[in-house]
Amino acid sequence: MEAVAKLRNYPTSPRKMRLLADLIRGKRVDWVLAELEHNPKHSSVPLRKLVLNAINNWKQTNEGGDESGLIVKTIYVDGGRTLKRMRPAPQGRGYRIRKRSNHVTIIVDVKEDDNKDAKKAKAAAPKKTKETKNA
Repeated sequence: MEAVAKLRNYPTSPRKMRLLADLIRGKRVDWVLAELEHNPKHSSVPLRKLVLNAINNWKQTNEGGDESGLIVKTIYVDGGRTLKRMRPAPQGRGYRIRKRSNHVTIIVDVKEDDNKDAKKAKAAAPKKTKETKNA
């Protein structure tokens, strides 16, 4: 069963956070934690904490589960609120500054290739109907 963790109103632009989100999407969580720990971007610290939070949420949901097979199933970054400020400019003008924030949602789950292959094989098998039983 999957687990969700959310980071709300983090004060960096969504575009900068999406660079890291694209880097870790679909990867194993142990690799993700190592990558984010050594990444020089300032957004990697709260994203690493968010992944750890998602892992702990998964552990609480699946008691006794092994987290070694966890992957980042889904991660997406949405725009949060934008604070609008004015910066003094030449000749009495003011330039608008937009201080952006973002919301990050991460979903972790166990990789289920084995279960999907078994379900596909079962679904591909011909189903017996009344006509095939009588024939």
